[in-house]
Amino acid sequence: MKTNKELLQEFTEYMSGIQKLRSADIPSIQLYMDQVTTFMNDHLATFRRYDEDKIMTKTMINNYTKNKLLPAPDKKKYSKDHMILLLFIYYFKSILSITDIQDLLGPVTETYFQASEGMDLAGLYDTILTLEDGAANGVLNDLSLQLEKASSLFEGAENQEELQRFAFICVVSYDVYMKKMLLERMVDEMRQEQKPADKGAKKG
Repeated sequence: MKTNKELLQEFTEYMSGIQKLRSADIPSIQLYMDQVTTFMNDHLATFRRYDEDKIMTKTMINNYTKNKLLPAPDKKKYSKDHMILLLFIYYFKSILSITDIQDLLGPVTETYFQASEGMDLAGLYDTILTLEDGAANGVLNDLSLQLEKASSLFEGAENQEELQRFAFICVVSYDVYMKKMLLERMVDEMRQEQKPADKGAKKG
């Protein structure tokens, strides 16, 4: 059985080998649904947990459009901005609810989707990626520190390695839970801030 340190080392090497999808990697031409799903499944394949997992399906995309997460395609064709929004949705959906994603992406879509001047969606996406690049190293360093702490526990126990792994999983899960709560509170605050503006618009 692999040790906890070996598993973390493998994950670190895996993360360092991931090439994030930049806006320049996304086709500028409009794509049909089949082309969109093929592109997403090919370029995000490293994020699959299991080989048979699908990153993006037609049903998913249709549901995103139905739930107002994604603007409707133009004559069944999806633009580069559609693709960027799909990437945001993909990253958010494992953490936030559909309603939260709606409230989070709504203002971004309204301002930057197919913007004709100033910052566009591609520029916004690439700028955020530069922030995420730096954050990845911090996350890996923190995981290494937490593993070191967990590895100091249960010394002398018959199943020491298993207990240490369980402790590590627990502390990382708690970290994820706390960050998820923070994200939800931030989205809730955004939702509250948008309400007065909505009411004012209706009165006008």
